[in-house]
Amino acid sequence: MTSRPRYVREGIIGGLLGATLVAVWFLIYDAARGHPFRTPALLGAATFQGVTDPSAVPVAPHLVAQYTVLHGVVFALIGIIIASLIWSAQSQPGLGDVEWWAILVGNALAAAGMLAYFFVGHRALGRVLLGPWTRVFREGLVSGLLGATAVALWFLAIDTAAGVPLRTPALLGAAVLEGLRDPWAVVVTWPLVLKYTLIHGAAFVAFGWFTAGLLALADREPRLLFAFFMLFCCFEVFFIVMLMTLAEWLFEALAWWNILAANLLAALVMLAYLFREHRVAWREFLSAREG
Repeated sequence: MTSRPRYVREGIIGGLLGATLVAVWFLIYDAARGHPFRTPALLGAATFQGVTDPSAVPVAPHLVAQYTVLHGVVFALIGIIIASLIWSAQSQPGLGDVEWWAILVGNALAAAGMLAYFFVGHRALGRVLLGPWTRVFREGLVSGLLGATAVALWFLAIDTAAGVPLRTPALLGAAVLEGLRDPWAVVVTWPLVLKYTLIHGAAFVAFGWFTAGLLALADREPRLLFAFFMLFCCFEVFFIVMLMTLAEWLFEALAWWNILAANLLAALVMLAYLFREHRVAWREFLSAREG
């Protein structure tokens, strides 16, 4: 009973600190644009009154006050939930067996799934929030997942042909996450394969977003496609250097040609998808070279 008031107090204080930081940020943002308190007034009108014409919303004190109270209450509740989880983790020894990365990945997947659901059902919301970056986000996500899947299927085929399915992701996962130094000591387990698969997919998606952003710039300046091709060449070199940095024995356990072939396959798959979406930039680039 003595801990309950404390975590409630800590949650409220932490939540109000977060709410204050957000409020100060938007105050600075609005003031820099010459319209102090414009954001809380607009959000307050949208929340309590419904808005059809944002330009007609006045910066009224009651709108600012109403939204500020709601804003603070929501953040305080979130703070209480977080504080209660922290107190539970400290008081329940069994929770120490749950690794932090598993909790982080689980919540990240939940957030991504919820956002995807709402963006699919309300596509206008995605266009408003992301604006011109909606296409970059979609292309980067799809191309990254395609590249990651191509590599995963390649190594699955190689491992299956060798009679040891899923050996490669288990081997890489053990090297990256557990510091394994003996390739013959690796044990293929689903948790290890899943851990590495998540890291593998996240890295490819991040690379996909970067390349999609570069292609978006190339739509305006086709000569930037030179940088795009250099990026893919650097991608091959980076992966090999990363393996050498992690452990030289990986080149003994994984044939170099397998690594090269897998990455070339991923590059071809990603390029095929991305250039299907950017044919104009590709044609202008070729015509510029011919000229």
